[in-house]
Amino acid sequence: DDKVAYGKYLVEEVAKCQDCHTQKLENGELDKTRWLKGATLDFQPVNPVPRWHKTSPDITPAGRLWQRWGEPALLKYMQTGLTPKGTPADPPMPAYKLSQKDAEAVVEYLKTLK
Repeated sequence: DDKVAYGKYLVEEVAKCQDCHTQKLENGELDKTRWLKGATLDFQPVNPVPRWHKTSPDITPAGRLWQRWGEPALLKYMQTGLTPKGTPADPPMPAYKLSQKDAEAVVEYLKTLK
């Protein structure tokens, strides 16, 4: 439907979530069989950054993030940039502050992923 297509556009074309949340193959291409299922990041800061994560989580409904947070907390996070604990996500995740419409579209798209 239109909301899912719009969410896919936001995730894949605007935010480029797959660049961090999808593992890469040996040739550097994204592993489409593990789309948005988390990855080891292939970049890091030159100097130490507190709480820097070397991996990104699985953001599909099968991932622990969905199981721990649930859909309402994911929607709130995307709109406020704050986790359920009221803190921003650890680096390198940027603090997105989407409109309710955009956040709902992103969640609807993510819900289609296995």
